[in-house]
Amino acid sequence: MLRAWAVEWDYSNMSQSVQPLRNLINELAKMPGIGRKSAQRLAYYILSLETSQAFALSDAIIQLKEKVHLCPKCFNITDSEICDICTSTKRDTSMICVVQSPKDIMAIEKTREYKGLYHVLHGVISPMDGIGPDDIKLKELLERLGENMQEIIIATNPTIEGEATALYISRLIKPLGIKVTRIAKGMPIGSDLEFADEYTLLSAIEGRVEM
Repeated sequence: MLRAWAVEWDYSNMSQSVQPLRNLINELAKMPGIGRKSAQRLAYYILSLETSQAFALSDAIIQLKEKVHLCPKCFNITDSEICDICTSTKRDTSMICVVQSPKDIMAIEKTREYKGLYHVLHGVISPMDGIGPDDIKLKELLERLGENMQEIIIATNPTIEGEATALYISRLIKPLGIKVTRIAKGMPIGSDLEFADEYTLLSAIEGRVEM
């Protein structure tokens, strides 16, 4: 009954007077890429769900917050003590691909070609935003560079901040005698890895150049 009523009813005025609905719209509107109108449509959709479906959605969010954390080695997200990539015996431990966010790992893994490890910086150096080297996972990256390490692939986004961060990392690591490369062709300036298709990413990884 509620489902049919939710579809037929005009919520434009209701959303201003019903406090729980207004609260949900306000929270949804805080999400990246979700404007007020999109938040309103999502809230109406959630309202139209069967009670069991709404509880399933709520439970999924709670489980996400309670069980997902950062891997203590690479800082990717995981629900295990250490992520599957770091514990895999099939990965090349002499190579680390450095990315900005966990979403970038998901994008690169879609190529099915990269077999090394990862390190997530959780940001890039951006003095304009007050973000310096100590505010991202750079120190943790340096701590991983043992005798077995042969190559660091820097796959930060090809933005001004991403390029500056790549150069900074290169200057830190090259004196250690470790090869440092940068993803190359296929990634246009100003783009984000998470939005690139797997073929573009594969081309960028295969065409990486030494810094």
